[in-house]
Amino acid sequence: GIRHGCLMYIMALTRLLSPPCRSLAVGHQYSSLGSQPILCGSIPGLVPKQLRFCRNYVEIMPSVAEGVKIGIQECQHQFRGRRWNCTTINDKAIFGPVLDKATRESAFVHAIASAGVAFAVTRSCAEGSATICGCDTRHKGTPGEGWKWGGCSEDVDFGSMVSREFADARENRPDARSAMNRQNNEAGRTSLNDNMFLKCKCHGLSGSCEVKTCWWSQPDFRVIGDYMKDKYDSASEMVVEKHKESRGWVETLRPKFTFFKPPTERDLVYYESSPNFCEPNPETGSFGTRDRACNLTSHGIDGCDLLCCGRGHNTRTEERKEKCHCIFHWCCYVSCQECVRVYDVHTCK
Repeated sequence: GIRHGCLMYIMALTRLLSPPCRSLAVGHQYSSLGSQPILCGSIPGLVPKQLRFCRNYVEIMPSVAEGVKIGIQECQHQFRGRRWNCTTINDKAIFGPVLDKATRESAFVHAIASAGVAFAVTRSCAEGSATICGCDTRHKGTPGEGWKWGGCSEDVDFGSMVSREFADARENRPDARSAMNRQNNEAGRTSLNDNMFLKCKCHGLSGSCEVKTCWWSQPDFRVIGDYMKDKYDSASEMVVEKHKESRGWVETLRPKFTFFKPPTERDLVYYESSPNFCEPNPETGSFGTRDRACNLTSHGIDGCDLLCCGRGHNTRTEERKEKCHCIFHWCCYVSCQECVRVYDVHTCK
């Protein structure tokens, strides 16, 4: 069976809220996300715990779907120059067979989707979109000199609870993949707590900032994406161990290399090697890198040598219309001319 747990169910919710689309990129297929009423019983594949959760928290389920959307978009941004670029397909699993294996890519997708759900629910609550949640009044502490608590501190604990209850509902099996998914889901949610910051607003005559009011805020989701991408690059490889317990055989994970620091709750883990993603392979879900744009001057993975897997690249010229010779007029508008510029575009053979 399909092994990637929570995602196929959250993806089912996302698809329910979205019109069908053949596009491989995340775009207009999500344009109506959250605009339709949710009928929990019509979401395919929900286990009883998820169904109960959906019915009890139906008013925040559009935020759950919105969180998956921003998670997918962030995944595609972070991997835009990699051989695997987080391509989505119009299929039951959205990412195809890529998530069937316990690879780094699976680890990242679970983490960023779980973080996205927690982020979107937290933001929605702070904006007053739901009656069952609101601002966080617990994490106040003593204000510093020259400022006081005010505004609406975002309740990331509630957002993380929603993500945990819904996304982890399927991850209760005593096998290695459930253990991996739980770890990576929690790492994504923990990244929000680690990146909360104090946001302040000035008050006083002519913005003199005699008094500041401050509140806890989530960062821009790009900060979370950058943070999780670093975790992807430093993910810990694990090995599967089997133990006999009273309830039967239980699989657990332990670090493959004992001379490395063991992973914490903030780290991503995996236990299967990734395909090279150079050539199309329907079994692994690889689309290959043919016709992908590459960077001729880069020596990194986005460069033509590595991205094209040694097959070489083609070059063509492309004309683009751009604004140019812009002039600021007092007061207050900018006028520009339109110029045609010619660019070299390099694509993998």
